[in-house]
Amino acid sequence: MVSIKNSLFQKNLRYAKKGIIFGVISGMLWGLGGVVISLGFDKEPFISYANLGLYIVPLVIACLTDAFAAITTLFINIYNGKAKEYVRVIKTKPGKIICLASVFGGPLAMSGYYIGLNYAGPFYTMAITAIYPAVGAILSRIFLKEKISKNAWIGIMFCVIGAIVVTYVAPTGEIYPNFKLGIIACLVATLGWGIEGVICAYGMDLVDPDLAIGIRWVTSFSVYFLFILPFVKGFSTIGYELLIKSFTSPWTFILLAGAIVNAISYFLYYSAINMTGVSRALALMITYALWGVVFGWLFSGSATITLNIIIGAIITVIGAGLVAGKPSEIINIREN
Repeated sequence: MVSIKNSLFQKNLRYAKKGIIFGVISGMLWGLGGVVISLGFDKEPFISYANLGLYIVPLVIACLTDAFAAITTLFINIYNGKAKEYVRVIKTKPGKIICLASVFGGPLAMSGYYIGLNYAGPFYTMAITAIYPAVGAILSRIFLKEKISKNAWIGIMFCVIGAIVVTYVAPTGEIYPNFKLGIIACLVATLGWGIEGVICAYGMDLVDPDLAIGIRWVTSFSVYFLFILPFVKGFSTIGYELLIKSFTSPWTFILLAGAIVNAISYFLYYSAINMTGVSRALALMITYALWGVVFGWLFSGSATITLNIIIGAIITVIGAGLVAGKPSEIINIREN
């Protein structure tokens, strides 16, 4: 009997460790995807539409990359034989919960994220939005009754301090004239992702992670295409026009590459939530704050990495680690 229990424990432990690895890789890929996508903002045809409205280019790019991500995950699920389950799962209560989480993590958070990338730059955006594990931990405590330890509360404080350090020295107006708008958008993204993680954890116990992420991207793209683009006054015609033109631009391949990377990142992220719990998955995922700095330096030759960005990102990641739990306990099995 003891041997059976020990064997089961070791199996579950390997499962949890695998989830931790997924969470770390997810953060690395999300950092890479954000930097890659940001490279396309000032290229044609997007640069030609930049003066027509503050939100046109970011929202169209969000819609476009979500479409690419939805297609990518659909092909993956076709390959693993799960695509036929999309409709069935959406009709269930857990499936509807995943759709709700997708609205917060997609149209709300991703719109803020892309607007942040456009108006505050990738480094500031990634470092500020890295606060969302703290938001998720607080919401998990309120709605999922998850216990928050003293270390976790200290971690939340670290996350806030890290964000303050990152934004303490704003770039010049010539580089980012709408920097404050970008920061506000980053905070919106932070709230959206925090809510998504909590709702997703609640609904995904009965939904396969691969199907959950596939439904997530389809829902997000559908909301953008059917509601957000037509809803913004004076934006519908221009938005769809830019969306069509973007398919003829060679720079769209950059967005495609970034979207594919993001899709894979979310596959791993949702799996990590299922394997290790929402708090740990959130904390591991936000290592993208540091990866964003690394990949940004590698791919953006003209980018300037200031000392406060590096210090703030490191403080935020340390804080998120504390939110997840003690290092000695991070491989514990997820408790439902």
